[in-house]
Amino acid sequence: MTAPPARTLYRALLRELPPLTKRRTKLHHDLRAHFSPSSAPTTSAATTTTPSTTTTPGAAQQFLTYLRSQRTYVSLLERYNPGLNGEMDVAENVRLSARRVGLELRGVEGVKRQDG
Repeated sequence: MTAPPARTLYRALLRELPPLTKRRTKLHHDLRAHFSPSSAPTTSAATTTTPSTTTTPGAAQQFLTYLRSQRTYVSLLERYNPGLNGEMDVAENVRLSARRVGLELRGVEGVKRQDG
């Protein structure tokens, strides 16, 4: 399997990052500098970079896969655990938990009943 071109990787990484605002973040600048053709080493001193500062297309592809997996993980976590994000109060969480197991809470203090 061949690695995708650098331009394809760059665009895919930009899609996974938070959307650009009017001002670009440091991460966007660093990513652009890394993928720009002018960042190629021109002097002999620049060619002696350490392996930690160079990124292969394979490593960029793995990072892209990680970012996509994290986005999927977060969306699934929010879907199947709605109380974890802190938007639901305790009473609502108790009511929904009881409803999952087939109980209808009526007259319990702090639990608001919704008539539909």
